[in-house]
Order: sequence, then C-alpha cells, then structure tokens
Amino acid sequence: MAADGEDRPTSAPRAAEQAAAEVVGAPRPADVPLPASVAASAAAATVGLGMPGSGPPPGSAFDQHHPPDAALISDCVHCGFCLPTCPTYVLWGEEMDSPRGRIDIMKGGLRGDAFDANSVRHLDQCLGCMACVTACPSGVQYDKLIEATRAQLERRVKRPRGERLVRRMVYSLFPYPRRLKVVRGPLRAYQATRLNRLLARTGLLGKLPESLQAMEALAPKLGRVEKLPERTPAAGTKRKTVGLLTGCVQGTFFPDVNAATVRVLAAEGCEVVVPPRQSCCGALSAHAGREPEALAFAKRVIETFEAADVDAVVVNAAGCGSNLKDFAHQLRDEPGWAERAKALSAKARDVSELIDELGPVASYQPLTVTVAYQDACHLGHAQGVRAQPRRLLRTIPGIELRELTEPEICCGSAGTYNLLHPEPARELGERKANAVLATGAQLMVTANPGCWMQVATTLARMGKRLPVAHTVQVLDAAIRGVPVEDVLAAALDGPGTVVSSKSTVERKKKKDK
Repeated sequence: MAADGEDRPTSAPRAAEQAAAEVVGAPRPADVPLPASVAASAAAATVGLGMPGSGPPPGSAFDQHHPPDAALISDCVHCGFCLPTCPTYVLWGEEMDSPRGRIDIMKGGLRGDAFDANSVRHLDQCLGCMACVTACPSGVQYDKLIEATRAQLERRVKRPRGERLVRRMVYSLFPYPRRLKVVRGPLRAYQATRLNRLLARTGLLGKLPESLQAMEALAPKLGRVEKLPERTPAAGTKRKTVGLLTGCVQGTFFPDVNAATVRVLAAEGCEVVVPPRQSCCGALSAHAGREPEALAFAKRVIETFEAADVDAVVVNAAGCGSNLKDFAHQLRDEPGWAERAKALSAKARDVSELIDELGPVASYQPLTVTVAYQDACHLGHAQGVRAQPRRLLRTIPGIELRELTEPEICCGSAGTYNLLHPEPARELGERKANAVLATGAQLMVTANPGCWMQVATTLARMGKRLPVAHTVQVLDAAIRGVPVEDVLAAALDGPGTVVSSKSTVERKKKKDK
C-alpha cells in the first residue's frame, strides 16, 4: 500500500476505492493522514481515564453468544479509507478511535485479550454512524461488528457506578413512549414558566452532571399533540396501504412530524394505518448492545404490524428505519421469529423512500426558499437513502437545495451519544452547525429527530439560530400551500424547536469565560 502522501497508481482497484470515498464526499486517506488539529476533548478521550478496574473475567474476552464474526473482521485490509469519514478520528487523530483501530481491538478479543479500560473506552466512543461502511471499498460490515461487540461489553464489563446510573436513566426512559408521555406534562410546565431561564441565571444548571445538562438543553419546545386517527383514507385512487411507526422520541416530542407524515402519505394515494399502543422499535437498545431488550421490542413491533396487515411499514426517523431493516439479522436464530422478522424488514421504508418508489402524484405549491439538506447518518449511511429525499424536495417549485461540506461526518447526536458523551458530541455539533451556516440557506432540513435537536440546539448555543424542519414537513407545507414565511416561522419557533436561545447563549458565554 502506498505511504501517506505518495501518489497512488490509477489502477481499477484504486479507482474503485476512490469512487467509494467520493460517494460521501470524503477525501482519500492520503489527503487526510491526520486532523490538522485535535479537538479539546482529545485529552480526556485518548488517555487512560474513566474506567479503572473494569473488564471481563480473565481468559476470554467474548462469550459464545454471537461474538463478532472472525470472517467479517478479516475483511478489513487497513486501507484507511474509513479514517477521514470517522467522526472520532477526525476529532482526535487517534488510530484506536478509528474503525480499523476498533476492529483491531475486536481481533484481539478473539485471540483472548481481555478488555481493559482503554479498549472499552475506544469502543464506547464510536458513534455508530456507519460512515465507514459507506466509504469502505472492501465492504467491511462494521455495523454488524460493533453491534455484536457492544452486546458482549454489556454482558461482560462492569462500568463505573456513575456511568451505570446515567445509562440506566437513559435506557429506562427514552425507549418507553408511555414514560415519555408522563414526562411531557412536567417538561411543558417547566418550559412555560421559563424556569429554565431562572435556573440558568442562578447557575444551578451548570452544577448538574453533564448528561443532565445535555438532556435539558436538547429538550425541544412542546406543543399540542394531535391525535392521529387509526385509519386515514387515501386521497383519490388508493395505491398502497401502509402502517406508520410513530416512534418514541418522534411521537412524544415531534408529533407534528407524524401528523405531517400521515397527510403527505394520504395525499400520495396511501391509506395510512396507525396501530395504537405502539412500543419502541428497539433501535436505541440494539445500538447500545442491550440485546435482550432490543429483541423484546422488535418482537412487539413485528406482532403489531402483522396484525395491521399493511403493504409497507413507513418510518420517519432514520435510526428507527435502520433498525427495522435489521430485524432479519437481529432475530436470525430466534425460534419462530426469523422468517417473521425477515418479512417485516422487507416491508420497512423511510417515508421519502416510499414516496419516491411510488412516484409523487400530489400537487405541490411553490415554496421559494433555500434549503440545506443534512443527511441523517442512519438514513444516508445505514440505509443508503440519499437521493430520494433530495428528489422529492426538488419536486417543489422554488426550492433551491444547497449541499453541506463534510456531509459524511456525524452531527454528534447518534441516538444517545450526545447524552453519554456530551463533550465530543458538542464539538461535532458545532462542526455540523458551521457547515450548515456556510451554505447560507434559510432552512435546514433533516430526517431524524436526534439530528434536528442536536443541530438546532447547537446553533442556538452559538447565537445563530436557524429554522429547522423534517423533510416531510416541507412536503406537507407545499401540498397544503402554506406561505413560506409561515413555514420558516414554525421551523424557528414552533413545536419541536429550541426552547430558548437566550439561556443557552448565556450559558455558552459563561463557559467560554
């Protein structure tokens, strides 16, 4: 392999590798051997801090239940095309915080090397964004490897008490829609009374643990929840019967997105079924290695949509859609579930993917606005859905799409990453926010609630608020003929937006002093 900085031959394999990198707009590894400068969080991230004494019993790193596949590990040839697309490598320039470095840790585990505090930390610091999967010319299935390894860590590594408490709080709340709905009332009262500003002025917020500070800052403005009918007829000729996965965070904090999804699907000739009492799909649990929990959630979703008897299961949150499409793998050896999981995975579609497949037939009114479209990692990388939302947005007369630099780099949300690792998430959020601002667009559009909260909150903290909306909300506005001024106003100050730019800016200034 040519050394960094040397010219590479223009052979067919090299050309193929370069094409793989260009899919996500990434430079070749030779062009970016190391970051120009490391982020402030590097000191804590790349030295042996955090988990003294943690690790599995001596003798074996992995148990026999779904260890990372040695054959998949051997697919990695260490070419380095993953490096410039990996958020943590871009931040810190640390080899063990790159995909190939983490694969080396897995390879050591297969040889019997016990996990120490450093190796656990490097694996934990992966965002699971799957940019490396897109960039890899060898087809390494890093998604399968990191998920299997994290499930092993959950069983075999005892984390420090503080970290265990944070994880227990996060995973006891966010995958449970009913618990989130209970939280809505007190949270809405907290926002309405502006208690957040009072706590910010007194400095009490700054004394909370970083994870709780991140949770408070990310909480979006709550509005009314529009009750969705269990069945909405198609407008005109029915083309499909589809079921809508309402989601946990999406359904609780962004119900307007679900309502817009139903209206758009109906306008595009779909009868929409919204099964009541839906459970979490298990995405957060699966991506964190909480396998038993993830499988239980997956089985409930399968039962729910089997009973609904629909042609497709539509998802409007990128992480959830990615997870549904992975059910066949997750339940591959679950007796009585493997074929049912495979059938459900085959029906799963992102809302933009489904409308693009059908071909839009609704009438779209003009919206004269410049839009920065931000690829959600689990839509672009994990599902390969990039062109479809762009094609749909371009069907709206007057919309001008503007592309971001570094589209392959995650915004730092990554499910629960911004709660468990707030400092690197903040740095990645600012990197993405600056890329959005550089487009000069009037509106940012994305396809995942986590990305929405992460980038919108970061922009507010920087004192540079910008309207943010979901793809389907823009389609809905164009179908209904909503004036562009109203679209931008709702995307800046409506439900789902940042609660208060003033308090976040004040906290940012105090932190910088």
